[in-house]
Amino acid sequence: MKKRIAVIGVTIFVLWNVVTIFVILSQLSTKRAPGVTEKITQLEEKIKSQVQANQELLQLLMQHKNKNSLLDYNFSKSKDKAHSSHSLEEEKPVVDDSVIAVLVFACNRPTVQRNLDQLLKYRPSERKFPIIVTQDCGHQPTADVIQSYADKLTHIKHPYLDDIILPKKEKKFAGYHKIARHYKWALNYTFHKLNYSAVIIVEDDLDISPDFYSYFASTYKILHADPTLWCVSAWNDNGKVNLIEDNPELLYRTDFFPGLGWMLKKNNVGRIRTQMAENVLG
Repeated sequence: MKKRIAVIGVTIFVLWNVVTIFVILSQLSTKRAPGVTEKITQLEEKIKSQVQANQELLQLLMQHKNKNSLLDYNFSKSKDKAHSSHSLEEEKPVVDDSVIAVLVFACNRPTVQRNLDQLLKYRPSERKFPIIVTQDCGHQPTADVIQSYADKLTHIKHPYLDDIILPKKEKKFAGYHKIARHYKWALNYTFHKLNYSAVIIVEDDLDISPDFYSYFASTYKILHADPTLWCVSAWNDNGKVNLIEDNPELLYRTDFFPGLGWMLKKNNVGRIRTQMAENVLG
């Protein structure tokens, strides 16, 4: 807006000079009458006076423009400085030894052993990536497999195993309600009871790749730095050979939630708590 005012002022100055010259030419082109020399002299004096006034006006406009530019520059610097200070105060630096818990969801499949073996095989640090297995269903054979790993992991059991009372039209979704109930309880327990700040959520039937931990350790820094990110996923429903790029360093930002193998921060859980089923316990 300020720049526009300066441009308009300069334009008016130019137009005024054009009009002045036009008037002079018009006077000179008319038939000379007695005393024409005296009139021309008077016009010359008026032109000199007007040109001087226009120059003073132009000088004032340029000073006003420079002043506004300086104010804009100083304001921009102050804003950048304030933003920088805010960033330093609000965002804590991500340290390389951040602990990220691996939360495995299990129910009634003893084949969870395959998943746990892979997690333990590729885990670079027990301290950095503690493994927690949360079990629903109360299935004892599955519990026996999990407990066989002893102190290599933590085994927690979902205490709410009763059927969920649902309206008739929603009874066909009872399984999803139970899964949501388990997720809510397990996340609350991991974040608030065990006090971890981030978790990698894994389904018990997933195969773990060798770069599983390095992938999440690297992307955790992105998740921490960008508050507009809700989670980081290692799963792609469209990950078919002819649909993906052959580039192991390529990441996609998407609004489609992949699920299954994903990382979530503690302060992001609040975004979904109120959206979970009202009858979900935990």
